[in-house]
Order: sequence, then structure tokens, then C-alpha cells
Amino acid sequence: MTGTDTGVGKTVSTAALATGYALAGLSVAVYKPVQTGVLGDQAGDIEEVRRLSAQVLGTNASTLSVSEGCRLREPMAPRAAAAAENAVLPRLADHLERLAELEEAFDVVIVEGAGGLLVELTEAGETLADLCRAFEAELVVVTRPDLGTLNHTGLTLMAARSLALRLAGVLIGSWPQHPQTLHLSNRSALKQSCAADNIPWLGELAEHSGLAAGFTSEVVSSVVLPRASAAV
Repeated sequence: MTGTDTGVGKTVSTAALATGYALAGLSVAVYKPVQTGVLGDQAGDIEEVRRLSAQVLGTNASTLSVSEGCRLREPMAPRAAAAAENAVLPRLADHLERLAELEEAFDVVIVEGAGGLLVELTEAGETLADLCRAFEAELVVVTRPDLGTLNHTGLTLMAARSLALRLAGVLIGSWPQHPQTLHLSNRSALKQSCAADNIPWLGELAEHSGLAAGFTSEVVSSVVLPRASAAV
């Protein structure tokens, strides 16, 4: 899972896909290679995925597992956050080893990136794109409906294709309750672009889906699930 920018709804989108697979009877693992901007036992993105999913899954929430590679205090990109506290980031091989373990134990593995596709996750400068390719996974791109999204989404998809990544689909992470002409036009353009490039359109999540009362089975069912045989 990657976003075209920060704050596009990547974590809620991750929760929606994870919950959808779990409702379909599959066991699901969600892995966050690097979590930044959290202190000690403070809740991070994977705890948010667990919280949201539990609201829908109820007693079946045990079919979903969440874990992190590492966590850092500063709300910065991973390499900068690690440098700020003199920490050592896990290597790409460390992430791949953990993902191999999860793949062995669960039907579906979802990896939620930190920021965008080319944010560096390791001291060697390897990115989520490198992890995606090495793990032979498919990429879900979460985007916005607002001004600038056509360029940001196009650039992300161009980078993914240039790196020979397989694309599982594009998803709008926060769709306004009262969309304006701009939002409708952008969605139409994004869907047309995806259709032209044979990229699945996964739908859109309603805004505020991450609020306590906003994450429901209806929200989960509004998203098309990529084929479950792929790690995302």
C-alpha cells in the first residue's frame, strides 16, 4: 500500500482491504516496515488498522495480525527520523525475512508503506518500491480526489511502471460526502486513465471512515478487493 502523498487515507484503506479479506474468510497479516512519529507505546498506523478492523470483525478479529519492523519518534521520513535519534533501520533483507514468515502463516499479507512509493526505508536507500519488487507483490496506490491528484497519481503510476512493479489497483482514500465538480471530474479522469492502462479501479472510501462510527461493513464493501493470492 502506498500513497500519492501523506494524509491521503492510506491507513484507513489498508484497514478496509484487510477487513474485507478477513470477512471473506481469509487470514490476514498487516506489516508496517517503518513507523515514524510515535513515542514508546503510543498507537501507530497498525494499531489504527487493528482498531478499525475490530469494529467490523468483532470476535473474528483474531484472524488479523498486525506488526511493525521498527518505530521512530520524529514525524519525518524514515532515514531522517532514524538519523535524528541515532537509530539503525532494518535492512531490506530483514523486512523480506519477516514477510516470508508472514506469507507462510497467513493467506494474505498487506504491507503499508511510509509515505510515498520512493520514500527510503533503509540505510542503503532502498524504498517501498524496492521492497515491493523484491517481495514480488502487487501495488495498491491510494490517492486524493482534490486539486493536483491527476499529476501526483500519474507520476506515482509512471514510477511504478518504470520499475516494473505490478499494479493491483488505484483507490481514493477519502471521498467527500458532498463532492464538487472538481472531485467528480478528477475521479472520472482517474478511472479513464486506469482503464486505458488496464489498472483495476478499486473504488473510493467515504471521508471520515477512520472515525469511531465511520468504519462500517458498508465502508468495507465499497472497496473492490485485489485478488487474494497476491501480497499487496
